Amino acid sequence: MYSNNYNPDVLSCIANLSSDEVFTPPQLVNSILDLLPEKLWSDKKATFLDPGCKSGVFLREIAKRLDKGLEKQIPDRQKRLDHIFKNQLFGLAITELTALLSRRSVYCSKTANGQYSVCNTFDNPDGNILFGRVEHTWEQGRCVFCHASKEEYDRGTELESHAYQFIHTESLEEVFKMKFDVIISNPPYQLSDAGDSTGASPIYHNFVEQAKKLNPRFLSMIIPSRWFAGGKGLDNFRDAMLHDHRISHLVDYPIASDVFPGVKVIGGVCYFLWDRDYQGPCIVKTCMNGLEDTMQRALDQFDTFVRFNKAISILEKVRTKNHPSISEQVSRQKPFGLRTFVKPSNQGNLTLYANKTVGKISKSDITVGLEMVNSWKVLISMGYGEGGEARDYPRMILGKPIVAKPPSACTETYLVVGVYESEEEARNLAAFLRTRFLRFLVGLRKNTQHITKDRFAFVPSMSMKKTWTDQKLYAHFNLTDEEIAFIETIVRPMEASDE
Repeated sequence: MYSNNYNPDVLSCIANLSSDEVFTPPQLVNSILDLLPEKLWSDKKATFLDPGCKSGVFLREIAKRLDKGLEKQIPDRQKRLDHIFKNQLFGLAITELTALLSRRSVYCSKTANGQYSVCNTFDNPDGNILFGRVEHTWEQGRCVFCHASKEEYDRGTELESHAYQFIHTESLEEVFKMKFDVIISNPPYQLSDAGDSTGASPIYHNFVEQAKKLNPRFLSMIIPSRWFAGGKGLDNFRDAMLHDHRISHLVDYPIASDVFPGVKVIGGVCYFLWDRDYQGPCIVKTCMNGLEDTMQRALDQFDTFVRFNKAISILEKVRTKNHPSISEQVSRQKPFGLRTFVKPSNQGNLTLYANKTVGKISKSDITVGLEMVNSWKVLISMGYGEGGEARDYPRMILGKPIVAKPPSACTETYLVVGVYESEEEARNLAAFLRTRFLRFLVGLRKNTQHITKDRFAFVPSMSMKKTWTDQKLYAHFNLTDEEIAFIETIVRPMEASDE
């Protein structure tokens, strides 16, 4: 494994366990390791922990670098390898299977003390790659550590508990009884959730937060990019990350399959370097469709993370005009209190826009939003596209707006973006929603299918007494040719007839 003619093979093509427990390609691992200071590889006291071992690739690639970096300090290669594996590399596997796989790729043996192990100093089969089954701690139907559903994960020993050791203890220092200089991993991303209609809950942020508690010199993890502008239960995590000036690097892949071939992670993936002793702006790199864009900037410039560096100057120009946000007029979910499954009864004179159908209902069926029924409205679908994972850039971002004539209402399939007394104003808003400019601003806050009123927070509220076109908007906000070209690279045109 560690010979001079070694060439990565099996870990470059190994199949993933699932879409949320993804094996990390060696090439990506080395891109992450390149962010760490070069002097670490010649520090024989530096310690490294992967708290979410799946294939062992992080520890394997670190071992290769230490093997080369410590050559002068420990000339005897066997002594050098013994020192590295015994004293510097540590891992917590996420399952018994990945523990075996990790030991095999790191020690070249399924047991650390086996005949063919490259390390001669271990007296136990696990080495420093540990796995111990951990059970969830239930309280009111949820795990107190990871919030997993008891209904889903209170299971027998014949099935995995998915109670990952790293995030299911309050005294992690007791596991290895030591401090770590570097914590680095590609942790599990989510848990299915039988108690929630959205189907899954993120878990990766728990690994990041737990790692920070251990206060290493450096922390780096690959995680979904959904935290930039959304994600269930991630508001506090997003706020903490945006205001943590110890994050020195952030590398974003809007299309996850660029780094995880064959894997779809809606919203893309990113990795970051957290440096305990650093305070300052972050070097942000966006990699998409073979192109890279790098800029040093503050992560907390806005209330959400803006993934495209070239969008910053555009947002600043919009903000300078001091228009209020159109999000203030966008309705809540279920604007008329009607669930998605509600269908027209074809009784009554009120038009209902429902999922894949339009028909009539009685006004008496409406319990909320009555003040909007007799006005012109512009509706937009609450779900559209695939967020940042779609390969067909430029994107549409929003579906076709619907101008609803009074009296009318809609189910929660739609949001009401604006309510007007005149048809002209409603149609002008629909035209505004079709502009590339508006959809670009929405797209900066949208990296999943879901559309809520906060996705419109960057969109300025304009007078609907006039018709806005992209050309008029570009001129109003003094955009340069380069800024216009960038918008039109990201967002494709939408004509009035587009679906």
